Amino acid sequence: MTTSSETQKLIVVTGASTGMGAAAARELARRGFHVLAGVRRVRDADSLRSAGIEPVILDITEPEHVEALAARVADDSRALHALVNNAGIQVNAAVEALPLAEWRRVFEVNLFGHIAVTQALLPALLRSKGRVINVSSVGGTVAMATYGAYAGTKFALEAVSDSLRREVAPLGVQVVVVQPGGVRTEMAARGVRAANDLAVRMTPAQAERYGSLVRANNELMVTGTASGLTADAAARVLAKAVTTRKPRTRYTVGRDATLITRMVRILSDRTLDRILAANLRRHYPKGAVA
Repeated sequence: MTTSSETQKLIVVTGASTGMGAAAARELARRGFHVLAGVRRVRDADSLRSAGIEPVILDITEPEHVEALAARVADDSRALHALVNNAGIQVNAAVEALPLAEWRRVFEVNLFGHIAVTQALLPALLRSKGRVINVSSVGGTVAMATYGAYAGTKFALEAVSDSLRREVAPLGVQVVVVQPGGVRTEMAARGVRAANDLAVRMTPAQAERYGSLVRANNELMVTGTASGLTADAAARVLAKAVTTRKPRTRYTVGRDATLITRMVRILSDRTLDRILAANLRRHYPKGAVA
């Protein structure tokens, strides 16, 4: 529920150009907050700008952008209520076939960029006794085939979140992890394009080993996303994490995320391997060996 005091509070949302980030910015503005919405392009800023939403050009891997954001927050008389670390990219490839430069790029965006923004804004959050919301993924709980780099970043973000929570809880700052499953956004389509771009760079031997796996995983991504929550529904869960007085340490988004996180807790690794392989096998091209 929006209170009059919320109009005097700031929220920073990174990765707000499209999808869940844009939907979260709109939902939080609707609830009365002033949202500094991080976008990478001017055209995204123009489409997002509205009452309660102030787009800021922000590439979280660029130190100058992060410094400018921190200065913008410091110059505002309103308290910073929350930082929502939502920016991210998805890259799918077999561990063997993903170039090391791509591994580094994924970690720069999905992990180190979030740490940079968090470090820059923690002084403001400590003053306001605000909170950090880290958008992880069901991939931060289980790493499926071709998800080594992406899940690696999300597992790391989960660990950083736990450590940060234990460091700043005594200082009045709350840290919350949000774990989405399938959400109907542009991210899956971008992930498929990236996977296909990487697939054509595989050696002939790698293509023989992993080509069918990549195609099956692409099909699974598309179907899983199509049956997932809307970005607006996911944004409402995120807004709950931002506004609830005593939030949980973790929120799952979608039935698939809830189911998988429970399975990980109760099943052995080998049993989970068989279940995931069987689910993926249904998407293999005809005649391909899974």
